[in-house]
Amino acid sequence: MRFVCFIFLSFILYSCGNEQSSTPKPRMYPRIMYPTQSYEPFLLDVCNFTFQKPTYSTVKTGIKFFDEKASHPCWFDLELKDFNGSIHFSYNKINAETELDKLVFDAFRIVEQHNSKAEYRDEIMISNANGVSGLLFNLEGPVASPINFFLTDTLDHFVRASLYFNSSVDPDSIAPILDFVEQDIQQILETFEWKD
Repeated sequence: MRFVCFIFLSFILYSCGNEQSSTPKPRMYPRIMYPTQSYEPFLLDVCNFTFQKPTYSTVKTGIKFFDEKASHPCWFDLELKDFNGSIHFSYNKINAETELDKLVFDAFRIVEQHNSKAEYRDEIMISNANGVSGLLFNLEGPVASPINFFLTDTLDHFVRASLYFNSSVDPDSIAPILDFVEQDIQQILETFEWKD
């Protein structure tokens, strides 16, 4: 009898070790390979400004805004292909038709549209060593554009920019990428200067 019990228990223990686990694997996110964080000058003849852009980014011109031609040739995207995203830049010359107050109001209006899904909004004043000033909007939560900013000299030039990812934004999964890109945006803001 002991021998039969021993064989039976051995069979049970042996069969437990060979079975494949039927529990589902946890959901995973793809591994991200971060590029080298180095910078090069942004030079586009139609733009009245320059800054240091990430070397892994590419400039895409000929941007259409709601299927219409941009109001100025200095509208472009700084594509961040490694992160499936881009920073959209739009430039306006300040004049009687596009007054500074209207441009600033439009920048706040666009941020307010994203603010409806944001859990928190932070506004940071920008003032760099080149005399450029503006405002940076940091939006936390599942928003389409987590970082927006505008820069101006208050007399002639106004630039607005927004960071977009080409996928649904899950704040937890996008956080490491956002931290990396925020450093690049900080470099843009610190080195931004007007040409004339």
